[in-house]
Amino acid sequence: MRILVSGGAGYIGSVTSAALLDAGYDVVIFDNLRQGHRQAVPAAATFVFGDLNNIAEIRAAFETYGPFDGILNFASHTLVGESMQHPEYYLRDSVVAGINLLTVAAEHGVKAFILSSTANLFDDPAKMPIDENERIVPGSPYGEMKAWMERALYWYERVHGIRYGALRYFNACGCTPTIGEHHDPETHLIPLILQVALGQRESIAIFGDDYPTPDGSCVRDYVHVSDLASAHILTLQALLNGGASRRYNLGNGGGFSVKEVIQAVRNVTGHEIPAVVAPRRAGDPATLVASSETIRRELGWEPRYTTIESIIESAWAWHQHHPDGYSE
Repeated sequence: MRILVSGGAGYIGSVTSAALLDAGYDVVIFDNLRQGHRQAVPAAATFVFGDLNNIAEIRAAFETYGPFDGILNFASHTLVGESMQHPEYYLRDSVVAGINLLTVAAEHGVKAFILSSTANLFDDPAKMPIDENERIVPGSPYGEMKAWMERALYWYERVHGIRYGALRYFNACGCTPTIGEHHDPETHLIPLILQVALGQRESIAIFGDDYPTPDGSCVRDYVHVSDLASAHILTLQALLNGGASRRYNLGNGGGFSVKEVIQAVRNVTGHEIPAVVAPRRAGDPATLVASSETIRRELGWEPRYTTIESIIESAWAWHQHHPDGYSE
C-alpha cells in the first residue's frame, strides 16, 4: 500500500515514515522543509517538495505519485507560544493547508486519513488523566486549529466517506539511532536540558517550583517519538481494515515532573545540569497527563519507552553525534 505523509521531513513525521517503511508500506513524503529537514527523510521514501497551501502542488503530487491508500498529516505550524503571537499562522495558514489536503484526498477517493492532533485541546480538564470524553477547551490558537481540523474530518467523512483517526498527545520526545529532534528555535524541555550537558547553555530554567505536585514543579506527559509512530500506524491499519473513525489520547502512564526530567538527564549524561527557578509562566497548569486506555484496549498499543531515563538515553545518543542538529 502507498501512503502519503505530509510533514514527513519533520520530527514525528520522519520517524513515522521510517516505521511505515519498516512495516512494508510504500511512502511518499510531501514537505516544504520550513520546519522539516531533508536529512531526516528516510532514503527509501519518495520525497516531494511542496506546500499544502498551494493546492495545485498537492494535486500534482497525487497525479504523479498516487493513488494513495491513506494519508498521515503531520504538517502544520506547531509552536504554542508562536500561536499566541501570530494566530494567523495557525487559524488561517495551517487550517487552509489541512483543508486543501482533505479536498484533494476526497477528489481522489482516499478512504483513510490520520491527523497528528494535540492534547492542547484540553486546557481546562475536569479530571486527570485526560481521556477522550473530556470537553474540548483549546489552550491556544494552535490547539484551536487542531480542534477545527478534527471537526473538518468529521464533515469530510459525512460528505466524502473519508474515515479518520485523530491522535492527541502532549510532549513527543526521544530519538531513534538515525533520526533526531532538531527545532529552530528549540522549545522542548529534553533537548534544552541536553544543550546544557553539551555545553551550549549554562543552565535550565524551572518555571515555578510551588505547584501542588510532589516536588513543586509541573508534571507533563512525555511519549517517545517511536511509540507515537506505532500508534499512528496501528490507527492507520485499523482504518485500512475497514474500521470506524476514531480519536485517541496518547499518554505514557503517569507523567514526569520538570525536576524528575532534569535529574534523569543528570543520571544519563553524568553532567551536573545547573537548574534555576524562574517565575511561573502564565497559563501553565500544574499537571497535564493524557490517558491512553482506549487505544490500549482497542488496538493493543503499548509504549516501549516507559521510563524517562530510557527516553533520555535515546535522545542523548543522537545529540552527542549531532550536537548542532542536522547540518543543512
